[in-house]
Amino acid sequence: MATAAVRIPQQSIALPIKGLAKGPQIFIHEGARQALERRLELAFGGPVQLGVTDNLRRMVTQTRSLGRLRVRLHMMFLGAEERVKSALVAYVVQGDRDGSQVVGEFIEQNLHRIRASRKAPGKLRAVGQVHDLEALLHDVNQRYFAGTVSDVLITWGRMTKPRSAQRTSIKLGSYSATERLIRIHPVLDQRWVPRYFVQYIVYHELLHHLVPEARVGGRVLLHPPEFQRRERDFQQLSRALTWEQKHIDRLLRAG
Repeated sequence: MATAAVRIPQQSIALPIKGLAKGPQIFIHEGARQALERRLELAFGGPVQLGVTDNLRRMVTQTRSLGRLRVRLHMMFLGAEERVKSALVAYVVQGDRDGSQVVGEFIEQNLHRIRASRKAPGKLRAVGQVHDLEALLHDVNQRYFAGTVSDVLITWGRMTKPRSAQRTSIKLGSYSATERLIRIHPVLDQRWVPRYFVQYIVYHELLHHLVPEARVGGRVLLHPPEFQRRERDFQQLSRALTWEQKHIDRLLRAG
């Protein structure tokens, strides 16, 4: 299996994050890094060297020497919304207080995306008999997130036997924040399961990586309002949900 967990298109070079433990590697989106570096250069008025990290503690650091600005940022900033990137540039270049607050809030909201606390067990298997999960994740990443979500891995899960003779439920996908790993149930790796449906399951689990659970009134919401809003952005949502409802019995029998 290839070591890359996310394939980046040819026009945007994939660069591995250095210093990670051996195993499946996480890649940064070089096009997004260069674009942010150019924004910093325009604001700074001089040469800027931008490095992307997967640090556990220091999310933003900078040094200045001989008219050159060196910045190191956690990879989460590459996919940040425009408001956050503008605040980041203002904070790094000018020490802007309001920008610092926006950056701090963004980091707080994305603590769940800091390096996995546990390595994914064993070898990951993304290429199935029918569906290639790496290709599907790449397509979702490019289409909905401009290719900037590069800190998540994906694999087919294991086929498990139901506890009872007849299965009554099935978990088609899951996301582990401790491993930053999406697992897709292998029952979906069949020719009669359409690509758009597997892609929807990948998209759904990727949202769990991007949108953490929320606590409201003492209840933990796995799908908070922000999650539900972003899930509706999936272009074939209605088609995928209709297909699932129509074929759920067949999936239960196959699983």
